[in-house]
Amino acid sequence: MKRRNLDKLSDVLEHQFERTELLERALTHPSVEENEDYERLEFLGDRVLGLVIADCLLELYPLEDEGDLAARYNELVRQERLAEVAELLDLGRFMRIGKGEDKSLKSQPALLANVCEAIIAALYLDGGLEAARSLIRTHWATSIAAQIAPPKDSKSELQEWAMSQGFALPDYEEVARAGPDHAPVFTMEVRVEGQVPASGTGSSKKAAESEAASALLQQLSDLE
Repeated sequence: MKRRNLDKLSDVLEHQFERTELLERALTHPSVEENEDYERLEFLGDRVLGLVIADCLLELYPLEDEGDLAARYNELVRQERLAEVAELLDLGRFMRIGKGEDKSLKSQPALLANVCEAIIAALYLDGGLEAARSLIRTHWATSIAAQIAPPKDSKSELQEWAMSQGFALPDYEEVARAGPDHAPVFTMEVRVEGQVPASGTGSSKKAAESEAASALLQQLSDLE
């Protein structure tokens, strides 16, 4: 990767890397076979993000119980939220993918979320927890502030709505799977009686189901 691109991203992240190989690895898709990719960093970044978000919530909501904190937490670490941050940072522009891979990979929410977590890990390994915390607090601040009340999990909320209407429970079905075995992207579809089915994608079936439920809830909201 060209040095000037790494420098540009370092400026965006407001952190000058001493170990630039960490930043380069965080941007490298598994399809680039000759280099180390972001998967191990993604694993670490997920945990660092979780720690910082949990710490923020404990500080902001000292009187809330574990259930409400968990609801807030789950909403803030969703794939959708990570992908939004990745888009704000324009991470897709800096990603490296293998020759012959579809360029649209760089805009897939699941992959953007993976790279975002890898970037968090790279910051942590290069600059310590404070470097990662700075990025997370900056780019999650608006989402945290928007949570006036603890949110409901999208699947639980959709289930409650279906039951209130006297319908059967939502039915989820896998309709597509893309990507290699080491980085799959699932598409799940959810159906509720009398409603147009909705779909969602994610790096796991659970994440894709959550996105599908959110999409159907949005459809219901638009009909009101």
